[in-house]
Amino acid sequence: IVAGMLMGFASSLHCAGMCGSIGSALMLTTQPEADMGQRARMLLVTQLGRVLAYAAAGGILGAFGSSRAGAFDQTAAYRVLQWASAVTLGWIGLSTAGIIPSMVAFDRLAAPIGSAIMTFTSRHPGFGIGAPLAVGVIWGFMPCAMVYGALFTAMLTGTGFGGAGLMLGFGLGTLPAVMASSMGVASLKNFARNPA
Repeated sequence: IVAGMLMGFASSLHCAGMCGSIGSALMLTTQPEADMGQRARMLLVTQLGRVLAYAAAGGILGAFGSSRAGAFDQTAAYRVLQWASAVTLGWIGLSTAGIIPSMVAFDRLAAPIGSAIMTFTSRHPGFGIGAPLAVGVIWGFMPCAMVYGALFTAMLTGTGFGGAGLMLGFGLGTLPAVMASSMGVASLKNFARNPA
């Protein structure tokens, strides 16, 4: 869990930019008139769903990896993971700067998923916390290079419990960045209403 949390904390800048924007859009779209307390509660429930989705996926891959982990040279696998992470982060940075093209295929795949996430709660208001929790689970399965790297590491734990624990820690490690950026962007709307 601690290793996963460290991975999550290390992903904070990426998570703030990607998931933070999803969180703020979700709050402003589904609860435009809610106060910050109501938005924070809804966001926490969606984050619970997202973290649970990570843990479930990590548990499945960890259990799958228990029979496959021996086939990997652990040192070489971690070296490949390090290089894959470095290339992914480099690509994201350079594409954000406009130096190289972005991965538009992932954007096209994520767009309808993102639209579904932002509108699900507003279409199903009678579900109570069930709707935000379901949205969080869907959110947890959106394409994300950081999550893929963490899931690969979860697979290398070799057990379902180990994989679930690592991904639980990863999800918890991303919470501060996602919550802070989501709430910060959402609060800008209130500042914009104030003439001063």
